[in-house]
Amino acid sequence: MTTATDASATIPADARTDSTTSGSTTSGSTTSGSTTSGSTTSGATTSGSTTSGSTTSGATTSGSTTEVQLANGLSCAVPADSPLAKLLKSQRTWAGPDAKTRLKLLRSAKSVAIVGASPNPARSSYFVGTYLQQSSDFRVYFVNPNADTILGQKAYPDLASLPEVPDIVDVFRKPSDLPAVIDEVVAVGAPAVWVQLGIWNQEAAEYGESKGLTVVMDRCLKIEHARFHGGLHLLGFDTGQITSRKTIR
Repeated sequence: MTTATDASATIPADARTDSTTSGSTTSGSTTSGSTTSGSTTSGATTSGSTTSGSTTSGATTSGSTTEVQLANGLSCAVPADSPLAKLLKSQRTWAGPDAKTRLKLLRSAKSVAIVGASPNPARSSYFVGTYLQQSSDFRVYFVNPNADTILGQKAYPDLASLPEVPDIVDVFRKPSDLPAVIDEVVAVGAPAVWVQLGIWNQEAAEYGESKGLTVVMDRCLKIEHARFHGGLHLLGFDTGQITSRKTIR
């Protein structure tokens, strides 16, 4: 009895207080109350981000959060730099003109300006420029502020310097540059912007359409022109033909 009393007496008062407080905090508010059951597991993480992400139809970014549009018409916000937000931004919900509309655009156009044209024969813009010069009836203009001539023609510093307003502006620029290019296209009054194969910026595409432009994106003008005019089947490209009769799809 004396030993038990002495052992209890040797425990500092503040230690006994800490032990009691810790027990109350762990069982009461922290573990069972707000953190585990309340906000983190059931509230934000499971119901908010993860579940919403699997039923998402689109997303818009504002500040540090991304507004996620759900299939049921509701929306929620997720951190803009989260994996979910990046995944949602990569989803393509914009389709652009169908094949018949693209064909009509190419057949009605008389002039094409290539923005981002390069004098380097290894660049894709050089291939496209060569093809358009040799295999189309377009008046072709090259836009590059760092070049004097491209493919034997004068290179212009910007669209405003061209001798005429082009019917199609073919763009070889990185995705982040597209909004500025679209503003330039609108400023000169060109009716259509064609963004080359491998370049994608859905927000820029929607922005261009909101400005009244016909927007084609992630398609090669050379390939599209050639397949519509019967020039790709000799090279083994898929032209959408299963008979000798040419079809448009």
